[in-house]
Amino acid sequence: MSNANHDPEDFQEEMKDDTVIAVALKRSALILVLLAGIVAITWFFLSKDETAEVLIERQTISPPEVLNQEVATRPDVLFQKMETGVDFVHFNGAAGEKLLPETMGGGVAVFDYDGDGFEDLFFTNSKSWPNQPSSEKPTQKLYRNDGSGNFQDVTAKAGLDIEWYAMGVAVGDVDNDGDADLFLSAVGENRFFLNQNGVFTDATQSWALAGESSAWSTSAGFFDYDNDGDLDLFVCNYVVWNRDIDLELGFTLNGKDRAYGPPKQYGGSHSYLYRNDGSSFTDVSSQAGIEVENPATGTPMGKALAVTFSDLDNDGFLDILVANDTVQNFVFHNQGNGTFLETGAQAGIAFDSQGLATGAMGMDSSYFANDSRIAVTIANFANESTSLFVQQPGSPWQFADLANSMGIGSPSRLKLSFGLFFFDYDLDGNLDLLQANGHLEEEINTVQSSQFYRQSAQLFWNTGGNGPSQFVLAPEKETGDLAVPLVGRAAAFGDFDGDGDLDVVLTQSGGAPLLLRNQQQLGHHWLKASLIGKISNRDAIGAIVSLKIGSEFQKSMVMPTRSYLSQVSPTLTFGLGNANTIDELKIRWPDGQEEVFNNISADQLTVFKQQTAAPPK
Repeated sequence: MSNANHDPEDFQEEMKDDTVIAVALKRSALILVLLAGIVAITWFFLSKDETAEVLIERQTISPPEVLNQEVATRPDVLFQKMETGVDFVHFNGAAGEKLLPETMGGGVAVFDYDGDGFEDLFFTNSKSWPNQPSSEKPTQKLYRNDGSGNFQDVTAKAGLDIEWYAMGVAVGDVDNDGDADLFLSAVGENRFFLNQNGVFTDATQSWALAGESSAWSTSAGFFDYDNDGDLDLFVCNYVVWNRDIDLELGFTLNGKDRAYGPPKQYGGSHSYLYRNDGSSFTDVSSQAGIEVENPATGTPMGKALAVTFSDLDNDGFLDILVANDTVQNFVFHNQGNGTFLETGAQAGIAFDSQGLATGAMGMDSSYFANDSRIAVTIANFANESTSLFVQQPGSPWQFADLANSMGIGSPSRLKLSFGLFFFDYDLDGNLDLLQANGHLEEEINTVQSSQFYRQSAQLFWNTGGNGPSQFVLAPEKETGDLAVPLVGRAAAFGDFDGDGDLDVVLTQSGGAPLLLRNQQQLGHHWLKASLIGKISNRDAIGAIVSLKIGSEFQKSMVMPTRSYLSQVSPTLTFGLGNANTIDELKIRWPDGQEEVFNNISADQLTVFKQQTAAPPK
């Protein structure tokens, strides 16, 4: 585990590095500006005729020059495909009409649905369009883990064998009864299921969570925004879409054949914020201030695909981070009185380092450098680097995109990325980054030689600051089956086989998921921390756990909602490197209460219940 604490001087050096890289890329930027001008002129003439075909942008861009990333020794860690009993295959409903929702699913959740201590898997699925019925009857899928990474299909037994055009999933104990409940976002009305001892009951109407039948909801997440002890819900809504609008726009790749279109030509939508009132939810979106309008048109601005939550200013109230596709990202600053103030542009997270809105897909946040700074990472469209917005020391509402200087920008630029998350795959105490990649168009390589429909995931190793960059891209030959090309979408992690390190699950549109066992044999120690709230929400979502081992420090938040359409394991996994004892572990519960525990042994799962006086056994 590295003792890589950053100070303001370090930060200034990173900013200098970004300036140098910006100068080096100046020529490329000018070329992109010229290309953008050409595309804008083309669109001007095409838009004169509302029935004209819209030609998707085609740019010939050479692969970027990869930064010099030779550092100390990268860990020897392979990911191996698991033979698990998971036979799920995502069904997207595609039948030749090229409708946009077909490209965007599906989601995955890692959670313990039956309370046996093992991490189970839930996959969202789509269905046939009403005008194109199919003999296939795809349903959502729930798989029970036996504790060793073998899974059994329990969908029907659990009451989840339903057909629905679902997109994402959110997990949370909304009634604080000890069972994890499920919310499914969808094209059309959403669904909510209460967990009653491992059997799920549709409670959509009684809990008032259907939403609008005309909406297209994507990622969603439970969190306690008002710190009243129960879980509220944020639901991303994407664009104004229906089949007629999609067909009328007439997108094409080659000027002849129909293609999936970009979201720029669709109107935006307002997302939902629901307050938990104990036995139902109330939509408080408008009064809470999360409905952002385009000042020029007065219409909804957001085209939200991902959400996560973080306490950016450390005031005890969770803020909302939203990744928007082709329009500015949102940062909703929690005012502590039930309202939010949108501050994305002021905070420096709304746009990329060139001041442009990106095709933002998935997102995550973390204390990535083992100091007090928060980083927000956003997966973007092809030919747009993954963003890494880093908090400036002493300025919680000022971020800078350091993706280039930290080793992520250049290697990620040619990928079309969806799900991504921070996790410590080698258990050295530094958070690494993984992202799932895959294009929208099966024939994309015929018009863009640098692009492929199926793309391998990327794994960035965190050097702990011991090298020319914070992150180093692990070569595909060193990652095992993680390099298998996929039409990657959702991405999540959990310890499926119970050996202490973190395994990975990646979904793909119209295909089978990839479950990957972490095969690391480095001998590093670890600690798993499972939190149970009493005054706070029972899931302890929003709790912050800090570790001290000698002069070294780690910090993490209980936050299952991250990535894209996904939920990760709510159990925190800390890599400890060579340390076998934690000197101090401090929990700040969501209600503000703090508890401190000392001399905790490594290599075990420890359950912490709020208001305990000593570390639980």
